[in-house]
Amino acid sequence: MMEMVQVRPRPRVTLWPSSFPFSASLKIRADATTATTKASKTRSIQATLSPSVSFRRTADEQSSSTDGPSSIGDGTRGVRKKKMKASKKRVFFLDVNPLCYEGSTPSLHSFARWISLFFSQVSHSDPVVAVLDGERGSEHRRRLLPSYKAQRRKFSRHVSPLLRSSWSSVERSHQVVINFLKECNVPVIKVEDHEADDVIATLMEQALQKGFRVVIASPDKDFKQLISEDVQIVMPVDELHRWSFYTLKHYIEQYNCDPDSDLSLRCILGDDVDGVPGIQHLVPAFGRKTALKLLKKHGSLDNLLNAAAVRTVGKQYAQEALTKYANYLRRNYKVLALRRDVNVFLREEWLVERNSAGDSRNLSTFLTLLGEAKLYRHNRHHPPKNLTSEDRGC
Repeated sequence: MMEMVQVRPRPRVTLWPSSFPFSASLKIRADATTATTKASKTRSIQATLSPSVSFRRTADEQSSSTDGPSSIGDGTRGVRKKKMKASKKRVFFLDVNPLCYEGSTPSLHSFARWISLFFSQVSHSDPVVAVLDGERGSEHRRRLLPSYKAQRRKFSRHVSPLLRSSWSSVERSHQVVINFLKECNVPVIKVEDHEADDVIATLMEQALQKGFRVVIASPDKDFKQLISEDVQIVMPVDELHRWSFYTLKHYIEQYNCDPDSDLSLRCILGDDVDGVPGIQHLVPAFGRKTALKLLKKHGSLDNLLNAAAVRTVGKQYAQEALTKYANYLRRNYKVLALRRDVNVFLREEWLVERNSAGDSRNLSTFLTLLGEAKLYRHNRHHPPKNLTSEDRGC
């Protein structure tokens, strides 16, 4: 069993949170979908996530299409590049809070489902670091933009009868998830006054400096701004009932631009999920096509705004929007940009191979407590038939 480790960066940091989102909903929806419908949904969700990219592509296919040689010399460099990349160890950063939602509804059974799939199909012995939102983590962004994540419901403090019989208080019931992760040798980090996104971005930078490849396990599209050759995202896809890896090549083929422009693009277009309005609310003609064209030419939002302040950069409506609403766009940037300077430090003991020998027992105990033991048994004996080497993280 992994020992509890206290993290003490300044300001206040606690290894285990004093409160954790909890749901009274304990019943997992039965999957009554037929094989034909599943195949149809698979095609549909793949088209939605990446219109021109198949998530079933193997890692070898992806590497060959990315690093394909144009000459004998290039081929040698391509092989060397692949070997160097393959030699790097991986570390997973698990964004816990979004996994505890079914859509916008708090649900602990969602966490149970996705963590079961994560351990059985994605990360077996790779090091995993779980990160939770800190208390008042969103406050500094809400001060800039009151609508930021305003529509998200807080987890109910109601405890189900099943858990109430086993736990004497709400606070102790919150420890169910924390204790489970600890038993699975997963350190859990929570930094007060900071969202998990910023903590993960900070730890990502430190892991890259130590020579690791990074995989961020989260459905949150905010992490797309971090994608690179050594940073991937693995997303839970509900319709496919599995996690899918999302890489640099996926991003470029989906958006036809570099991830370096992702943050600038979202600042212009806004983010309805996070409650960040785009410039289209003010200038309807200023859409994605215009934004992409200008960002490809100028590289970043800051460069674009600086250029628009001294010369004409586009059509009249775009020029007027960029000069009149420059502060509006800069505020969006401050809200959407992930910080990489949180006072938290990646420990060497978090980067060793994770002992997963007790996963089956721990998951069974955890799911039994939730009345969901059947879920893990199903995941163990019925893995998705369309799971490829890429989806296994090879």
